Amino acid sequence: MTVGHWDEAQSGRPDRPGLGGRWTRLGEAAGSRTVGVNRIQLDPGEVSTPAHMHGADEEIFFVLAGSGRSWQDGATYEIRAGDCLVHRPLGKAHTLRAGDDGLDVLAYGQRHRVGGAYLPKVGIYWLWPTWAEVGEGANPFDREQHLDWPEPSPRPDSIVHLDDVEGSFGGVAKRIGAAAGARQTGLNWVALPPNEEGAPPHCHSAEEEMFVVLDGEGTLELWGGPQPGEPPPTEPEERHPVRRGSVVARPAGTRISHCFRAGDGGLTYLAYGTRESNDICYYPRSNKVFFRGLGVIARLELLEYFDGEPPH
Repeated sequence: MTVGHWDEAQSGRPDRPGLGGRWTRLGEAAGSRTVGVNRIQLDPGEVSTPAHMHGADEEIFFVLAGSGRSWQDGATYEIRAGDCLVHRPLGKAHTLRAGDDGLDVLAYGQRHRVGGAYLPKVGIYWLWPTWAEVGEGANPFDREQHLDWPEPSPRPDSIVHLDDVEGSFGGVAKRIGAAAGARQTGLNWVALPPNEEGAPPHCHSAEEEMFVVLDGEGTLELWGGPQPGEPPPTEPEERHPVRRGSVVARPAGTRISHCFRAGDGGLTYLAYGTRESNDICYYPRSNKVFFRGLGVIARLELLEYFDGEPPH
């Protein structure tokens, strides 16, 4: 699966007192592998999760609609549509609560595997240099939550509004994740004018990207790479229509390049991705490669694919 839609993805309300709202797992619906995005729709007064922090994953939230508060280590901050929130690993414990008009957010995150070792015979999870008992008591999400929600404080730098972030390329692209302090991942807002192309067709060796269309309509183009002895391609191999609510996953290492082209009414979307220092980005139309960790771009003069053992 490459393209999904939030109206067609499976959703539901968790049957746990510590979880609120309707959750839609958009990343899985589009076939993501190493990252994910959930749509969380909270009714007035609902809280999304118990207060929590992640040991390795960086989270980015984007408010689609409504308003509410972000709870962070006992302080609260007002949030509204167009806000971007970043929660870095081992940062402040956090959760969300909807205001009187409800709250609709996208929650992006990585899927790092937890390290350590599980010892099933003794019921211990070894997390060097210490350990934790497992299987004792109720599930953490089933335990009663007693959070105080004090009056809102001035917002920290980790919460930014779309209107306050300077755009590039004439204002059509804004790096809202970076503006809110994201380091391991990124979230960009892109508004393409009618019939314009976004980033040129490209694919990544190590980074996974995900896209959610916010407004308008257009086309996702998928490009194959040039074959040995043949010139670079001039036309995409596939075209897929996208509209508001479309979700696109582009895992790393597929060799299939992608780009977006706006329709007659323009196309606005969010682009999320990881930041891998060993990533190589390939552009099939120009036959260039970008060694992103080095900041070096080169054009390929000789191209061969090795599907098995390389020649000696």
